[in-house]
Amino acid sequence: MFALRLIAVCTLLPSLASAASPVAPILCAPKQEMRQKLTQQFASTQIAAGIRDRESVMEVWSSVSTGDWTMVVTYTDGNSCIVAMGQDWFDLRPVPDQDPA
Repeated sequence: MFALRLIAVCTLLPSLASAASPVAPILCAPKQEMRQKLTQQFASTQIAAGIRDRESVMEVWSSVSTGDWTMVVTYTDGNSCIVAMGQDWFDLRPVPDQDPA
C-alpha cells in the first residue's frame, strides 16, 4: 500500500524538485494543492506541526485507516514539500484519564 501511495504522489504532484541531498527527490507543490492531495486522496489529517525556522513549518500528516504518515515542510513562499513518508505511524503520547462525570 505504501509503495502505491508513493507512486501516486510522485505522479500527481506536478513539480518535482531535486533535494540538496543526492539520496532522494523532494516532492513540492503549492500549500493548498498539497493539503488537498493529502486530505482527499490519501485520507490524511494533520496531527502535528512545529516551527522549524523563520521561513518554514514542519507538519506531520497521518492516515488513521492506513497508518501511513507524511512529513511536510511548508515555506513562507506558499509552497509545501514532502520530505519523508512511511508506514505504521503510532502516537506515543499518554492518553489523558477520562472524567467519568
